[in-house]
Amino acid sequence: MPDEILNDISHRRFNPLRGSWVLVSPHRTKRPWQGQQEEPSKSTLPKYDSSCFLCPGNKRAQGDVNPKYESTFVFVNDYSAVKEDQANYKQEIGTNDLSEILLKAEPVTGKCYVITFSPSHNLTLADLSVEETVPIIQTWTTIYTAHISPTSPLASTASPTTMPPSGHNHSAISPKKQYRFMQIFENKGAAMGCSNPHPHCQVWTTTGMPEEPGLELEHLKEYRKNHEGSHLLVDYAKLESEKKERVVFENTKFLALCPWWATWPFEVMIISKEHRRALVDFQEPEQRALAEAIAEVTRRYDNLFETQFPYSMGLHQAPLEGTGEEIEASHFHIHFYPPLLRSATVRKFLVGYEMMAEPQRDITPEQAAARLRDCGGELYRKKLA
Repeated sequence: MPDEILNDISHRRFNPLRGSWVLVSPHRTKRPWQGQQEEPSKSTLPKYDSSCFLCPGNKRAQGDVNPKYESTFVFVNDYSAVKEDQANYKQEIGTNDLSEILLKAEPVTGKCYVITFSPSHNLTLADLSVEETVPIIQTWTTIYTAHISPTSPLASTASPTTMPPSGHNHSAISPKKQYRFMQIFENKGAAMGCSNPHPHCQVWTTTGMPEEPGLELEHLKEYRKNHEGSHLLVDYAKLESEKKERVVFENTKFLALCPWWATWPFEVMIISKEHRRALVDFQEPEQRALAEAIAEVTRRYDNLFETQFPYSMGLHQAPLEGTGEEIEASHFHIHFYPPLLRSATVRKFLVGYEMMAEPQRDITPEQAAARLRDCGGELYRKKLA
């Protein structure tokens, strides 16, 4: 355990992935709460919803009809945040005026996809078995592989693939140009802005490197340079596996833990124990081990407050295009950022001090991990059936 005094005093913890700090205030868990309370989610969804834009055989908002898919289903987002084709823009430079210095802008193009996890409208990742989760990971791998730069060191590792996956009649899924980064993420629950309860994730590819993974990559490179080629997250996973107090779940390939530097109350990271740059580095046993880790985390989340636990989840891995140094310094990991704090109805807000100064948390990562460890076993909903 960390020094016992840290369970009682306010202190700051350093996040080496971002080079930032988080304020921890464990004594604040005793304060009364009279603020906003969320409506607890209820698992009353049907297996099929005729009005759902994502269910098999249904018409989507733009008029396309979904196939009668039986596993995952991939399509180009009907309302993409970035597009492949748009008007050209180039900022005027060389004028030496303040606008050039202070009012910078650059164009961003890209392609956005939606991936449904299952044809069933009412099954989340927490409901799916390991066997049902593996195809999701394989679909992530396929779409990532289809966008890797041919000059990337990853290109020689990736298995040959064509997009769309076998059985998916979506020839539109083929990038027109080389993109720099791919962000795969899931927003689960209305509390995280999810607009459709059918289990799905999104994939955004962009010409530029987004700020958050870009910041992590800089610190991964710096650590490797300063520690004789060692990898930050390999060292961190080894350390946490030995200490145990923040570990939620562990198998031979992956570690799920509440990070020392976590901001969100029940924040979790899934980290590959060995150096793996991206999805394409995983063989089938590792895909299955990753599916098990995802199932364990999401099931424990739902069991914690016996509710459909909301979160934002995202994969961080090597960029699609980058230098050899960037690719080799990258390390596959998944972030889970859930907002719930005390119950199914009380959430954490990043406001005030956290917006103006730095992130802050009350419950310690050690306390959060202990509670999640105690929530293993069968999904609570299945016991109610």
